[in-house]
Amino acid sequence: MTALGIDTSNYTTSAAVYRDDDPCMNAGRLLDVPEGALGLRQSDALFAHVKRLPEQFLRLEQAGMLDGIQAVGASTRPRAVEGSYMPCFLAGASQAQTLAVTMGVPFFSFSHQQGHLAAAAWSAGRMELLDRPHLAWHLSGGTTELLYVSPVGYSVSARRIGGSTDLPAGQLIDRTGKLLGLSFPAGKALDLASRQAGTDTWFQVKLNELDFSLSGVENKVQTLCQRGADRADVARFALHTIASAVARTTKRAWERYPGLPVLCSGGVASNSLLRVQLAGLGDVVFAAPEYSTDNAMGVAILTARAAGLGVTE
Repeated sequence: MTALGIDTSNYTTSAAVYRDDDPCMNAGRLLDVPEGALGLRQSDALFAHVKRLPEQFLRLEQAGMLDGIQAVGASTRPRAVEGSYMPCFLAGASQAQTLAVTMGVPFFSFSHQQGHLAAAAWSAGRMELLDRPHLAWHLSGGTTELLYVSPVGYSVSARRIGGSTDLPAGQLIDRTGKLLGLSFPAGKALDLASRQAGTDTWFQVKLNELDFSLSGVENKVQTLCQRGADRADVARFALHTIASAVARTTKRAWERYPGLPVLCSGGVASNSLLRVQLAGLGDVVFAAPEYSTDNAMGVAILTARAAGLGVTE
């Protein structure tokens, strides 16, 4: 089965081809964000995707990946819940539906979050997780959620059971990066800076069952910067605080859901400090770094699963 997937998130334009028995490929490009800005308005992101999608298809075509496409899929909304909507996904959804009609193949729609989970399981070599209940962290600029994931047909259902009640971890990272003069998105640069820290302090956020708040951490980061703290120490403080909150919540979740593996997806899941803290807890599975950030591979994988089962939409 050969399937094409498209994902046009608020950060990245992506197109990917998944094949059951041949090399797969994701072609993606971060949206261009003006210096000092923390993202794009939806109208600007939508326009950028329309311009950038042909470049990603050209990369796939030059690699010989577009022959024999049997199904096309796209992420059409952030999460598979009522009312979840973001205009930037219209670019990929409309392109995918047009291609499916033109090629005479079925079209399948998924959420951005479902794509993240599928890409994480595949890139970690744990595809069996898509067919069994497990826990998952979706850690990104728009979402910091602990999910109970269960298989539903060819896809997965993800129910929120915990996470940040206000500021997503990715936004805290990007806002910290802006205070330190780093470019957006700041995840990789903040990770590198944190490794040079001379101190290892963090703030222990309060857990309310499986929920926590990160908004107060931003105020503490601002205070550190105002006091002239070393930028590496500030980076370490922010990242260690996030990692500690996620690790403590994971341990508490296992008290309620013993024995379930934990799958980590989303751009923040590529952070090295977070991986070190979580890896020592137990059966925690990480997406490969290149598939932690926004990509279309997960959508292509779910599309191939759907088409392979003879599902029609």
